[in-house]
Amino acid sequence: MNEQWREVGDRVYVRRHQSFDMNVGLIVGDGHCLVLDTRTSHREAADLIEAIRKITAYPWTVVNSHSHFDHYFGNALFRGAEIWAHSRCAEEIDQFGEEQLANVIKSLPERREELEEVTIVPPDHTFTTAASLDIGGRIVHLRHFGLGHSSNDVVVHVPDAGVVFAGDLVEEGAPPAFSDSYPLDWPATTAAMLAEMPEQVIVPGHGAVVDRAFALAQQAELTLVADLAKQAHVEGLRDLIKRFPYPEDVARQAIDRAFLQLDA
Repeated sequence: MNEQWREVGDRVYVRRHQSFDMNVGLIVGDGHCLVLDTRTSHREAADLIEAIRKITAYPWTVVNSHSHFDHYFGNALFRGAEIWAHSRCAEEIDQFGEEQLANVIKSLPERREELEEVTIVPPDHTFTTAASLDIGGRIVHLRHFGLGHSSNDVVVHVPDAGVVFAGDLVEEGAPPAFSDSYPLDWPATTAAMLAEMPEQVIVPGHGAVVDRAFALAQQAELTLVADLAKQAHVEGLRDLIKRFPYPEDVARQAIDRAFLQLDA
């Protein structure tokens, strides 16, 4: 994979990385820029900063799209900048960041030395539903539409460029990740995003940049997952698992999470 910036709108860039097939966003205004997500380690963040500096020398504001490690473990290298996120993102990182780091080190032993360098730095600027940032004269909107891939997904909207950074609410190249998701809410959350933001350029948290048709199709898949999970909760799985639009391991994870919601 060629880890180069791709301009997807006026001075709006995406860099897709081999590590977790993850996308980072860069929005450049006059005298300031916004960086969306900081990657998995200090080393990856340093690589990101070097790449940013090939585009702009402007100071930055950082946004964390949500509280999963691959999106914020690099925050420490951006210390001194405002780091924005949903309020629950900051709370979860503050409460569970060290535990998350320990678990990632266990799951990626080949990267232990790299990950042991990580200092957990939670976001220091938060919102609950909506915020607007002036990025060098460009207004960039941050929105939280509800529960979905996580409890704290942030969508970044750049209206003057016609670009939406959907974070992990939209995934390309692999099925959506349900590990700590809210499958019963996710379809409505994505639908609300698409209803408010008619843009054709949608940047997923991972994978290739997609269009509105792709996002609508994935929202329909998520709706089917939620409907089948509700049916399975009443009737039992039986042959229903075969009707899920994702591989069985992914479907079972979605079902487990949906059942937690239904049993709550």
